[in-house]
Amino acid sequence: MSALRNGAPFPFLTINAVGGGAISLPGNLAGSFGVILIYRGSWCPYCNAQLSAFSRASAKFSELGIKVVALSVDDEATSAALVEKHHLAFPIGYGASADAVAAATGAYTNDDPRYLQSTGFVLDPDGKVITGVYSTAAIGRLVADDVAGFVSYVKSKK
Repeated sequence: MSALRNGAPFPFLTINAVGGGAISLPGNLAGSFGVILIYRGSWCPYCNAQLSAFSRASAKFSELGIKVVALSVDDEATSAALVEKHHLAFPIGYGASADAVAAATGAYTNDDPRYLQSTGFVLDPDGKVITGVYSTAAIGRLVADDVAGFVSYVKSKK
């Protein structure tokens, strides 16, 4: 699949969640603005910085009605350690299939080892993409402050 365009409905994905259960997208974000962060893995320093920044912004996001989820191909133990290390305050999905997520979203992948490149989406409360950021390598990703400002702007136009 090619990149998701603005206005496109986010495809249905279900990913196992750290701590049990599953993250169902876009369903778990329905009724709120949503952010989906696809990160390369817990080993990536840029991903760690991004996830930490989004966690620190949780109070601001709550005020704005923004829910955040993140996912990667990492296994459950690695993902749980990441949540604990950075005190992540939003659901983290683990064990994502790089091929299935890439086919559904247009995310770029790395071949060896197989993982997803950083990709981020902001969804409106109806589950439609209002912006997407695709990276082909280590850098280039959504920034928490930019997301807060963007959602504030979108809400002001309604």
